[in-house]
Amino acid sequence: MSETATMNKETRGFQSEVKQLLHLMIHSLYSNKEIFLRELISNASDAADKLRFKALSNPELYQGDADLGVKLSFDADANTITVSDNGIGMSRDDVIENLGTIAKSGTAEFFSKLSEDQTKDSQLIGQFGVGFYSAFIVADAVTVRTRAAGVPAEDAVQWYSKGEGEYTIETIKKESRGTDIILHLREEGKEFLSEWRLRDVISKYSDHISIPVYLEVAEKDDEGKETGEKKWEQVNKAQALWTRSKSEITDEEYQEFYKHITHDYADSLIWSHNRVEGKNDYTSLLYIPAKAPWDMFNREHKHGLKLYVQRVFIMDDAAQFMPNYLRFVRGLIDSNDLPLNVSREILQDNKVTSSLRSALTKRALTMLESLAKKDADKYLAFWKEFGLVLKEGPAEDFSNKEKIAGLMRFASTHEETSEEKVSLADYVSRMKEGQDKIYYLTADSYKAAKNSPHLEQFRSKGIEVLLLSDRIDEWMMNYLTEFDGKSFQLITKAGLDLSKFEDEQEKEKHKEVEEEFKSVAERIKTYLGDRVKDVRTTFKLATTPAVLVTDDFEMGTQMAKLLAAAGQEAPEVKYIFEINPEHPMVTRMADEPDEEAFGRWVEVLFGQAMLAERGSMEDPSEFLSAVNQLLVKA
Repeated sequence: MSETATMNKETRGFQSEVKQLLHLMIHSLYSNKEIFLRELISNASDAADKLRFKALSNPELYQGDADLGVKLSFDADANTITVSDNGIGMSRDDVIENLGTIAKSGTAEFFSKLSEDQTKDSQLIGQFGVGFYSAFIVADAVTVRTRAAGVPAEDAVQWYSKGEGEYTIETIKKESRGTDIILHLREEGKEFLSEWRLRDVISKYSDHISIPVYLEVAEKDDEGKETGEKKWEQVNKAQALWTRSKSEITDEEYQEFYKHITHDYADSLIWSHNRVEGKNDYTSLLYIPAKAPWDMFNREHKHGLKLYVQRVFIMDDAAQFMPNYLRFVRGLIDSNDLPLNVSREILQDNKVTSSLRSALTKRALTMLESLAKKDADKYLAFWKEFGLVLKEGPAEDFSNKEKIAGLMRFASTHEETSEEKVSLADYVSRMKEGQDKIYYLTADSYKAAKNSPHLEQFRSKGIEVLLLSDRIDEWMMNYLTEFDGKSFQLITKAGLDLSKFEDEQEKEKHKEVEEEFKSVAERIKTYLGDRVKDVRTTFKLATTPAVLVTDDFEMGTQMAKLLAAAGQEAPEVKYIFEINPEHPMVTRMADEPDEEAFGRWVEVLFGQAMLAERGSMEDPSEFLSAVNQLLVKA
């Protein structure tokens, strides 16, 4: 960062990411210019909330001015709009931190998303915590004058930038606490130098904010003529939306409030507004977003609900009220049962918190259940965005495991598509007579699962198999052990038994062939030695000569891969080599008297099975040599 200083005035260079962002604001984002006002008013509201909270322990911060609000004025001659608040304000360090940098990890992800579709660029502004910079959509320069609560008037700060890569910061005198943001409008922003235009935007985006938003308007006489004087007129309702009756709130108001608290541009998918009285007295307003945030898979990133106690804002991102697997749920909780001086430490070990967490978790899951029943297409859209996160649920929330399982969607052999649209309830309803297990297969990809030789006997018997190909699936299935009284069965395990779906004649024939091939299996086992755990015959294959399986309680291929990808040392997977005695290649191998040639046949079949199961082999050269020699001989 470049820096020059004269007395208390400094010129500083923006963080490189901010330079990119400012360039984008100035040159690209004009599709929805009015968003700048929503963001600035929202920030002012947050500043008031923070002051209220700090004043709980330090009432002097109010300094005799307890009426919090936001004031908007414009000067058509000077081409300026001013947004003022009397909230918490900022110190010099706060200004440098908040206005000179983007205090977020994942900035590169932000810009990569911007480049994907320029028409949607403005939708991402708020999601990445860069709402202040939206001022440069309409302004070619911005002045910020701010004084932190509790700080002397002489220690206020002024920040100024033209959005060209640097900004100046200096100490000034400011009589009142809070922040004034002065926008020096460019040509494209002059449409907002109008009372009716500003009133329209405030009503549209900020009606629900719990502090009043005032607009400076011209006074008029009894005949409607302007007197030349100005007055402040409150434009919004200034009542916390969640405290109002649900019957009084329109869908548009719910959606605008969602955008206010999340800085999301798009509407939410669904919401639930709930008032509870009894053992716990609280109001909750929960939203399910339509799109996943950019940092959804960062489990360490802050998430949670806004916490209010008796309508006083306490904290953002109160993660104690929502489990990690529901970290996409947004909204707030307003409790009457927690102390106003509540801290994060108290929340960690509090019976009320635990009770509220349980109730809110069930509320969120019920919202999703209702959506799945009412609108299957809308629910599938949700699943595509958040399904991977919901899959963390069975491991984290044993008490709601059945509910979570019911919300999951899978690809399966019943559908000719990779789209995950099959519910477990769908699967159970289609189970064959006598079937008591839910069969599933894990693989690296949908294509690998769909073409797996392990499916051959299931297709021939008309038994549906769930196809799981997300990396998290193998880990998830360690915890998702049953649904609706039916246990899950991985079809690559040696204990798989479908004999109940065979007639007695078929069973007798298999027993005879198995006895006949016993010596062949022993011969293969002798050749492979400790490369395999065992060699057995199998009748579950049709067009495939051999497969690899693992014992029921041993680690499988996908779990070993998952551990390896996480940098953990996984134990060696010991496979059972199963051969199909009815396949021509196996019968040809069985008839081979020469041990060397027999070994080459074993290498080919074992290598094929290894590729089908793992996608790789430890020594490809041995496999290729065996293939080449057999081809030459042929």
